[in-house]
Amino acid sequence: MEKKYIVRLTDEERETLRGVMKKLKGSSQQVRRAHMLLKADANGPNWTEKKIADAFWCRTKTVDNVRQRLVTVGVEIALHGEKPQTPPHQKRLDGEQEAQVIALRLGKPPQGFAHWSLRLLAEQVVELAIVDTVSHETLRKTRKKMAGHRARCSTGSSPRKPTAHVSRAWKTCWRRTRSLMTLGFRWCAWTNNRCNC
Repeated sequence: MEKKYIVRLTDEERETLRGVMKKLKGSSQQVRRAHMLLKADANGPNWTEKKIADAFWCRTKTVDNVRQRLVTVGVEIALHGEKPQTPPHQKRLDGEQEAQVIALRLGKPPQGFAHWSLRLLAEQVVELAIVDTVSHETLRKTRKKMAGHRARCSTGSSPRKPTAHVSRAWKTCWRRTRSLMTLGFRWCAWTNNRCNC
């Protein structure tokens, strides 16, 4: 099978990849990609995709993807990967809408219902035109986020009381310790009182 993306590394790129390997600089994934690219170099070892995949315990498609990234966008992105320009999911509710949902949730449920269920809350949010459409799962995440916030802000119902020492009978006297540095001291290690030993 003919290779579509042929790796031809410059001396500078080769030194960059060797530097990543020697210093183990970056994540293990970056070090592995550096190894793959050096083995795939047409001016160097020129290993096949199958041989590289067997050596680094990965699929041949992974090797092909790393080669493709190097040829199309460069060595930096081939090593570190592409950062996404936008977050994976846009937020469904902004801060004001979340506040309205929470206020609705804290209020009385509709007549005929003992408490708010997530699906009932989702229906009411759409009926009151807070948002056009919303899933009960989105409301669950909002509720979970607020519950976590309350737990972090809570100071508790009462402050902690200091506990008494478990055993006052156990004492070690500095004077009875057989060390040259502690012979001159007459303080008890446990109670910090003068020792009458």
